[in-house]
Amino acid sequence: MTLDYARRGPKGASRLVVFLHGYGANGADLLGLADVLIPHMPDTAFVAPDAPEASPNPGGFQWFPIPWIDGSSEEEAREGLDRSAADLDAFLDHVLAEEDLSEGEAVLFGFSQGTMMALHVAPRREDAFAGLVCFSGRLLEPEELAGAAISKPPVLLVHGDRDDVVPPASMPEAAEALGEAGFEVFGHVMKGTAHGIAPDGLEVALAFMRRSLALEEAVAPEDD
Repeated sequence: MTLDYARRGPKGASRLVVFLHGYGANGADLLGLADVLIPHMPDTAFVAPDAPEASPNPGGFQWFPIPWIDGSSEEEAREGLDRSAADLDAFLDHVLAEEDLSEGEAVLFGFSQGTMMALHVAPRREDAFAGLVCFSGRLLEPEELAGAAISKPPVLLVHGDRDDVVPPASMPEAAEALGEAGFEVFGHVMKGTAHGIAPDGLEVALAFMRRSLALEEAVAPEDD
Protein backbone atom coordinates (compact mmCIF):
# COMPACT_ATOMS: atom_id res chain seq x y z
CA MET A 1 0.00 0.00 0.00
CA THR A 2 1.01 3.64 -0.46
CA LEU A 3 1.24 5.57 2.79
CA ASP A 4 -0.35 9.02 2.98
CA TYR A 5 2.21 11.68 3.77
CA ALA A 6 2.83 15.40 4.00
CA ARG A 7 5.88 17.29 2.79
CA ARG A 8 7.70 20.50 3.57
CA GLY A 9 10.77 22.05 2.02
CA PRO A 10 11.92 23.22 -1.41
CA LYS A 11 11.23 21.41 -4.63
CA GLY A 12 14.26 19.66 -6.04
CA ALA A 13 15.91 19.44 -2.62
CA SER A 14 19.24 17.65 -2.46
CA ARG A 15 18.64 16.09 0.98
CA LEU A 16 15.72 14.39 2.71
CA VAL A 17 14.51 13.76 6.25
CA VAL A 18 11.76 11.16 6.77
CA PHE A 19 9.86 11.47 10.06
CA LEU A 20 8.35 8.27 11.52
CA HIS A 21 5.78 9.02 14.22
CA GLY A 22 4.92 7.10 17.36
CA TYR A 23 2.00 4.91 18.36
CA GLY A 24 -1.37 6.67 18.24
CA ALA A 25 -0.03 9.80 16.54
CA ASN A 26 0.23 10.78 12.87
CA GLY A 27 2.71 12.26 10.44
CA ALA A 28 1.74 15.83 11.29
CA ASP A 29 2.80 15.19 14.87
CA LEU A 30 6.48 15.24 13.86
CA LEU A 31 6.32 17.31 10.67
CA GLY A 32 6.00 20.43 12.83
CA LEU A 33 9.66 19.95 13.73
CA ALA A 34 10.51 20.90 10.16
CA ASP A 35 9.69 24.53 11.00
CA VAL A 36 12.48 24.51 13.56
CA LEU A 37 14.94 22.56 11.40
CA ILE A 38 14.49 24.21 7.99
CA PRO A 39 16.51 27.36 8.82
CA HIS A 40 19.45 25.14 9.79
CA MET A 41 19.09 22.56 7.01
CA PRO A 42 19.03 24.36 3.65
CA ASP A 43 18.03 22.51 0.51
CA THR A 44 16.39 19.77 2.59
CA ALA A 45 12.92 18.28 2.16
CA PHE A 46 10.97 16.83 5.07
CA VAL A 47 8.29 14.16 4.68
CA ALA A 48 6.12 12.47 7.29
CA PRO A 49 3.92 9.49 6.44
CA ASP A 50 0.97 8.24 8.46
CA ALA A 51 1.47 4.67 9.67
CA PRO A 52 -0.71 2.18 7.76
CA GLU A 53 -3.06 1.08 10.56
CA ALA A 54 -5.63 3.09 12.53
CA SER A 55 -4.94 3.08 16.27
CA PRO A 56 -7.39 3.21 19.18
CA ASN A 57 -6.60 6.94 19.47
CA PRO A 58 -9.08 9.00 17.41
CA GLY A 59 -7.30 10.31 14.32
CA GLY A 60 -4.15 8.39 15.22
CA PHE A 61 -2.25 5.58 13.55
CA GLN A 62 0.01 2.71 14.53
CA TRP A 63 2.79 0.79 12.85
CA PHE A 64 1.74 -2.36 14.69
CA PRO A 65 -0.47 -3.29 17.66
CA ILE A 66 0.95 -3.22 21.19
CA PRO A 67 -0.53 -6.05 23.29
CA TRP A 68 -0.23 -4.40 26.71
CA ILE A 69 -1.96 -1.26 25.41
CA ASP A 70 -4.66 -2.52 23.04
CA GLY A 71 -5.12 -6.13 24.15
CA SER A 72 -3.84 -7.60 20.90
CA SER A 73 -1.98 -10.90 20.82
CA GLU A 74 1.77 -11.29 20.30
CA GLU A 75 0.96 -12.97 16.99
CA GLU A 76 -1.11 -9.97 15.85
CA ALA A 77 1.69 -7.62 16.88
CA ARG A 78 4.24 -9.61 14.89
CA GLU A 79 2.01 -9.78 11.83
CA GLY A 80 1.44 -6.03 12.07
CA LEU A 81 5.18 -5.39 12.27
CA ASP A 82 5.82 -7.50 9.17
CA ARG A 83 3.07 -5.72 7.21
CA SER A 84 4.24 -2.27 8.23
CA ALA A 85 7.87 -3.09 7.49
CA ALA A 86 6.88 -4.00 3.94
CA ASP A 87 4.72 -0.87 3.65
CA LEU A 88 7.49 1.37 4.97
CA ASP A 89 10.02 -0.23 2.62
CA ALA A 90 7.73 0.48 -0.33
CA PHE A 91 7.10 4.03 0.86
CA LEU A 92 10.82 4.74 1.17
CA ASP A 93 11.40 3.46 -2.35
CA HIS A 94 8.56 5.68 -3.57
CA VAL A 95 9.58 8.89 -1.84
CA LEU A 96 13.26 8.53 -2.73
CA ALA A 97 12.27 8.09 -6.38
CA GLU A 98 9.90 11.07 -6.17
CA GLU A 99 12.64 13.25 -4.71
CA ASP A 100 15.28 11.79 -7.08
CA LEU A 101 17.53 11.04 -4.10
CA SER A 102 19.40 8.03 -2.75
CA GLU A 103 19.46 6.57 0.75
CA GLY A 104 22.85 8.19 1.28
CA GLU A 105 21.17 11.59 0.93
CA ALA A 106 18.42 10.83 3.44
CA VAL A 107 17.97 10.48 7.20
CA LEU A 108 15.23 8.55 9.00
CA PHE A 109 14.01 10.37 12.13
CA GLY A 110 11.89 8.19 14.39
CA PHE A 111 10.08 8.73 17.66
CA SER A 112 8.97 5.87 19.93
CA GLN A 113 7.31 3.25 17.70
CA GLY A 114 8.70 5.15 14.71
CA THR A 115 12.18 4.55 16.12
CA MET A 116 11.40 0.85 16.36
CA MET A 117 10.45 0.87 12.69
CA ALA A 118 13.55 2.81 11.64
CA LEU A 119 15.87 0.43 13.50
CA HIS A 120 14.04 -2.61 12.13
CA VAL A 121 13.68 -1.59 8.48
CA ALA A 122 16.77 0.49 7.63
CA PRO A 123 19.43 -2.16 8.39
CA ARG A 124 17.57 -4.68 6.23
CA ARG A 125 17.73 -2.46 3.14
CA GLU A 126 20.52 -2.91 0.62
CA ASP A 127 21.75 0.69 0.68
CA ALA A 128 22.60 2.59 3.86
CA PHE A 129 20.83 5.77 4.84
CA ALA A 130 22.99 8.74 5.77
CA GLY A 131 21.85 8.28 9.36
CA LEU A 132 19.12 7.21 11.75
CA VAL A 133 17.85 9.57 14.45
CA CYS A 134 16.11 7.47 17.08
CA PHE A 135 14.17 9.14 19.90
CA SER A 136 12.58 7.33 22.83
CA GLY A 137 12.29 3.89 21.27
CA ARG A 138 13.92 0.49 21.40
CA LEU A 139 15.52 -2.06 19.14
CA LEU A 140 13.19 -4.91 18.27
CA GLU A 141 14.67 -8.41 18.20
CA PRO A 142 18.23 -7.31 19.06
CA GLU A 143 19.46 -10.89 18.93
CA GLU A 144 18.66 -11.02 15.21
CA LEU A 145 20.30 -7.76 14.20
CA ALA A 146 23.84 -8.96 13.47
CA GLY A 147 22.59 -11.67 11.12
CA ALA A 148 19.87 -9.55 9.51
CA ALA A 149 21.77 -6.31 8.91
CA ILE A 150 22.65 -5.70 5.28
CA SER A 151 23.51 -2.01 5.58
CA LYS A 152 24.82 -0.20 8.66
CA PRO A 153 24.02 3.52 8.78
CA PRO A 154 25.28 5.60 11.72
CA VAL A 155 22.72 5.74 14.53
CA LEU A 156 21.91 8.43 17.07
CA LEU A 157 19.96 7.19 20.11
CA VAL A 158 18.23 9.83 22.26
CA HIS A 159 16.14 9.05 25.34
CA GLY A 160 14.67 10.86 28.32
CA ASP A 161 15.86 9.64 31.70
CA ARG A 162 12.31 9.92 33.08
CA ASP A 163 10.53 8.14 30.23
CA ASP A 164 7.60 6.20 31.70
CA VAL A 165 6.44 4.75 28.37
CA VAL A 166 9.58 3.19 26.89
CA PRO A 167 12.08 2.47 29.70
CA PRO A 168 15.32 4.50 29.57
CA ALA A 169 17.23 1.20 29.79
CA SER A 170 16.10 0.54 26.20
CA MET A 171 18.74 2.99 25.00
CA PRO A 172 21.88 1.25 26.32
CA GLU A 173 20.39 -2.12 25.36
CA ALA A 174 19.98 -0.93 21.77
CA ALA A 175 23.43 0.68 21.78
CA GLU A 176 25.05 -2.56 22.89
CA ALA A 177 23.36 -4.67 20.21
CA LEU A 178 24.02 -2.11 17.48
CA GLY A 179 27.66 -1.76 18.48
CA GLU A 180 28.19 -5.51 18.55
CA ALA A 181 26.67 -5.71 15.06
CA GLY A 182 29.16 -3.17 13.74
CA PHE A 183 27.10 0.03 13.70
CA GLU A 184 28.56 3.42 14.60
CA VAL A 185 26.40 4.54 17.52
CA PHE A 186 26.02 7.90 19.26
CA GLY A 187 23.88 8.56 22.31
CA HIS A 188 22.35 11.43 24.26
CA VAL A 189 20.30 11.33 27.46
CA MET A 190 17.74 14.11 27.92
CA LYS A 191 17.89 14.92 31.62
CA GLY A 192 14.55 15.36 33.37
CA THR A 193 12.64 14.43 30.21
CA ALA A 194 9.76 11.97 30.02
CA HIS A 195 8.46 10.45 26.75
CA GLY A 196 9.13 13.30 24.39
CA ILE A 197 11.63 15.40 22.47
CA ALA A 198 13.37 18.05 24.58
CA PRO A 199 15.24 21.04 23.10
CA ASP A 200 18.65 19.62 23.98
CA GLY A 201 17.79 16.34 22.27
CA LEU A 202 16.65 18.14 19.13
CA GLU A 203 19.84 20.20 19.13
CA VAL A 204 21.96 17.04 19.24
CA ALA A 205 19.80 15.51 16.49
CA LEU A 206 20.26 18.59 14.30
CA ALA A 207 24.04 18.45 14.66
CA PHE A 208 24.02 14.73 13.83
CA MET A 209 21.84 15.27 10.74
CA ARG A 210 23.97 18.16 9.50
CA ARG A 211 27.08 15.98 9.75
CA SER A 212 25.39 12.94 8.22
CA LEU A 213 24.02 14.92 5.27
CA ALA A 214 27.28 16.85 4.73
CA LEU A 215 25.58 20.15 5.49
CA GLU A 216 28.54 21.33 7.53
CA GLU A 217 30.70 21.25 4.40
CA ALA A 218 27.94 22.67 2.22
CA VAL A 219 27.54 25.84 4.28
CA ALA A 220 31.14 26.30 5.48
CA PRO A 221 32.48 29.81 4.76
CA GLU A 222 35.09 30.18 2.06
CA ASP A 223 38.66 30.93 3.04
CA ASP A 224 39.75 34.53 2.60
